[in-house]
Amino acid sequence: MEINLEYLGDNKFNAKTAKSSFILDAKEITPVEYFAIGIIGCTGVDLVTFADKDGYLVNNYSVKAQIQRQLDVPYKFKSLHVIYKFDGSFDDIKAKRYILASLESYCTTINSIRDSVEVFYTIIYNGKTIANKESIISGGGSNSGGIILDDGFGGACCS
Repeated sequence: MEINLEYLGDNKFNAKTAKSSFILDAKEITPVEYFAIGIIGCTGVDLVTFADKDGYLVNNYSVKAQIQRQLDVPYKFKSLHVIYKFDGSFDDIKAKRYILASLESYCTTINSIRDSVEVFYTIIYNGKTIANKESIISGGGSNSGGIILDDGFGGACCS
């Protein structure tokens, strides 16, 4: 992957990827906010992709993140609580499995920070809370006791 950023003046940058470009206006959205959006965007793409692969649609999807940062420079993320809210025609177990497959195995952004950031998730599926501020396994993809649970997507997650 290669990305490019060119300064345009007035705290604005032209960001280019292999597929597209956009203006990063640091007065409107800070780079840290873009970073956080990338984290929750990654898991959203995973959820929709996993459901689609199984022949399901995800409806009324929204996700938000509550982030605590350290008080000293460089103000690193200390904890991240991702709150998913969506509807679908699949069961609660599959809904949780989709989220965990993303958080524990597939989402590059979450898995890039989880060694140093405590990550929690809440899932509100079809109006019902099916997971409430549960933590993911931390430590670079390791899991408790070395047990690997099949997530149905060829990766590991816990249920």
